[in-house]
Amino acid sequence: MKQYFRDIFVSVWTVLIGMKITFAHMFKPTVTIQYPDVRRPIPERTRNRLYVNMDDCIGCFQCDMACPVNCISIETVKSLPTEDLGMTSTGQKKKLWVTKFDIDIGKCCYCGLCVYPCPTECIKMTDVYEFSEYKRYDLVYNFATLTAGEVADVKEKAAQMEKEAAAKKAAAAAAAKTAPPAPGAAPAAAKPATPAASKPAASAAQQPAPQKAESAPPQAQTAKEPAPVSPTPATNS
Repeated sequence: MKQYFRDIFVSVWTVLIGMKITFAHMFKPTVTIQYPDVRRPIPERTRNRLYVNMDDCIGCFQCDMACPVNCISIETVKSLPTEDLGMTSTGQKKKLWVTKFDIDIGKCCYCGLCVYPCPTECIKMTDVYEFSEYKRYDLVYNFATLTAGEVADVKEKAAQMEKEAAAKKAAAAAAAKTAPPAPGAAPAAAKPATPAASKPAASAAQQPAPQKAESAPPQAQTAKEPAPVSPTPATNS
């Protein structure tokens, strides 16, 4: 019987402990935020959806290389010498057409590493956090300002410029080969002959003449020396 009432007490006590927070708020005035008309303040340095100001983008690929999840995709085309793409807000001249600048925000981890290396500060993280979509491909944001026709035109001009530059380079190389040497120019020094590989035996011309074992005998004289004349004794008359 004693155990029965103890179990009842423990059950009621545990319920009171669990409902302590609920009972405390029952006697406080409730305040409801009228979302989305009213939003709670967020920190100043909140990192949320990315934004790119294409007027300041120079196509340097710094943000693309810094991204740890490869959610940024950039393509550029070199402009012609006669084209003026303008200046950035930081006073830097733009030299590349940015034909593609896509950010897959579904992959973004909101680390902010792409913001700091940008030399023109054209990419930044905003405080916008409400951008849910029903389809995944709707989370890929296209920031490039060129249309498809303009991109095709820019690429065609760049390809033509590369062909002309390659043709000029080939013509200059061919002219340098066929051009006669300038008068008075010193002839080109002949390259030293490459030493031949070691031969097993020296040539006959390089071998020293063998020494004779014995010197040849002097040639015999053909004419004999006259015999000495003996004096004749004088006779008495």
